Formats: sequence, structure tokens, C-alpha cells
Amino acid sequence: MIVIASAGSEHLDGWALLRHVLWDEVSVAEHRAEAEEQLAEPERFLNLVALDGDAVAGFAEASIRHEYVNGCEDSPVLFLEGICVAPDARRRGIARKLVAAVADWGRAQGIREFASDTWHDDLESHAFHLAAGFAETERVVYFRQEL
Repeated sequence: MIVIASAGSEHLDGWALLRHVLWDEVSVAEHRAEAEEQLAEPERFLNLVALDGDAVAGFAEASIRHEYVNGCEDSPVLFLEGICVAPDARRRGIARKLVAAVADWGRAQGIREFASDTWHDDLESHAFHLAAGFAETERVVYFRQEL
């Protein structure tokens, strides 16, 4: 049975491993340090884990963004910063449960909009977001120039 819970220090190792599955550009140790920093700011970050027994089978990270969020009309906005379910635990509704718990938290904070983003070519993530109740609002390509 999957239980959705607030992440705590006892979940850092499993949470960091799944963060690395989602964002493999940095080490598991760096992910653990970032997750630990987020736990220190509960007024800004919501960190949830999906527990299968004692094992972390998934996580969702969300924040309250006060700056402009593409496609949104209100401020602040609840923003899904990241979500991942362990490959062997997928197709069991865990991600949907995590998104629902994040949305419930946002509503309790009085927030009216819930946003997320993904890479333009991540079609699997696009499908997930649509299935989880998000609607695509716009596509943006960012540019930069060194000075």
C-alpha cells in the first residue's frame, strides 16, 4: 500500500536517489544536500514522498512562486518543481496521488493556480501532465547571449 507523506530527514537517501533519476546532471550527494536545504524552508517548499513500506517509491517537490509564472494569471502560484516515481513502481497511480496531495496543499494555502513545466521534447512528461489534469498554456523558447 502506498502512503503519501511529508518528506523528512529519514527519507533523504531514497529521495536523493529518485531526484538523480529525474535530474542526472548532478550527483546523488548534491541532490541529498539540495533536498536537505528544502526541508529547512517548509514555508516555501512542499516536499512529499510516496512510501511503499519504508521505501521511497516517489517524490513530488513544489514551491510557492511569487514571480510571474508563464501561462498563469494569479500570484502567488503553486509550482510543481519536480516529480518522479521509481521505474519499478510506475503505472500504479502514485504520481497522480502525489499531484493530488500537492494540489490539496496549495488549496489550503489559498492559492488558485497550479503550474508546472517540462522540456519541449519530453513527450512522456507532456502526456503525464495532461493526464494529471494540467492544460498546456504556451510554449516558450529561451535565448541568451554572452556579453
